[in-house]
Amino acid sequence: QVQLVESGGGLVQPGGSLRLSCEVSGIHFSAYDMGWYRQPHGKQRELVATIAAGGSTDYADSVKGRFAISRDNAKNTVYLQMNSLKPEDTALYYCRATWGVYGYWGQGTRVTVSS
Repeated sequence: QVQLVESGGGLVQPGGSLRLSCEVSGIHFSAYDMGWYRQPHGKQRELVATIAAGGSTDYADSVKGRFAISRDNAKNTVYLQMNSLKPEDTALYYCRATWGVYGYWGQGTRVTVSS
């Protein structure tokens, strides 16, 4: 079965950094586009960043210059480096894998930015 397992979330002070990881199994990882989404409490899920199978990246305006998405195909893992964190970054962060009509979600990892 397909599994996406996020890790690396936690509590961090404003201005701090975290690195999220998403380990993927059950698919040909290198063929999939990957993305990070987040859902603040009581709000809709939103796109944060994407990295295509070919390596191209894109970011939501709210995180440009602060976050960086990357992938290691040898480890079947996608990362989200988050710097200069703000309280408004607080959310449940989800990993997503897509390939054509196929798409899969992770279970989420919680990020809380607070002093």
